[in-house]
Amino acid sequence: MTPEIEDAFAAIRDAYGVDSVRRVERMLEPGGGAPRHPLQRAAKWILPGLSATPWHDPYGHPELTPVVEALEAAHPAVKAELDAAWSGRREAFSDYEHYLTRQEDWQALYLYRGGALVEESAGAVPTTYKVLQEFAVETEKICPLLECHFSTLLPGAFVAPHCDLWNFSINLHLAVDIPEGCSLTVAGETRSWQEGKCLLFDYSFEHAARNDGDRPRTCLLVDLWHPETTIPERVALVALMTEIRRLMGDG
Repeated sequence: MTPEIEDAFAAIRDAYGVDSVRRVERMLEPGGGAPRHPLQRAAKWILPGLSATPWHDPYGHPELTPVVEALEAAHPAVKAELDAAWSGRREAFSDYEHYLTRQEDWQALYLYRGGALVEESAGAVPTTYKVLQEFAVETEKICPLLECHFSTLLPGAFVAPHCDLWNFSINLHLAVDIPEGCSLTVAGETRSWQEGKCLLFDYSFEHAARNDGDRPRTCLLVDLWHPETTIPERVALVALMTEIRRLMGDG
């Protein structure tokens, strides 16, 4: 660890206790501190002690339930705002740049990125922006290392199987506009989105998505803290990943 990380971890121990960042320290040990599921092999960091569960019940975590309820209740307004933005403000969308690739047939409109709300999006999708701000950002349920965006797969688009970088955040999908023929596969199990409802999964497991429908498929994706992480661990992980990105020249 760098001196900056050592200092940050020391401050967290002083505030929360000597064992408060132990799992994060174990994650950095050779082998990651614990065995991992075979379908998590390609993930870079696995925080030990978190349930190795690919699919989660969106209503199964009390910490996240208010986010799920608010997004599902707002779905009619969210869909109307998406339709208006897609038809009238297409310049607000951009090719999605995954850490592995960039896809022209995968479009994104960002609401939260780089640790902050994207204020320009408030005018295009005000209800969505307000719900995200109130229920995910101000409550610190969103993982500031990641993002929230409308994710639009064009007809015929396919997201190849991959693992994301870590398991300490979890991916929530609100199904906004879903044509027939769309699917999401996580750890070998394929499910379909139900419009107006949420799916929740651990994207450190291998996953893929496809749109075999005849119109764009859009979900609102929100990267939330894994509910089994603790507050001091979240503080430590932000400090750690921010320093790693700085050393790699990535912000």
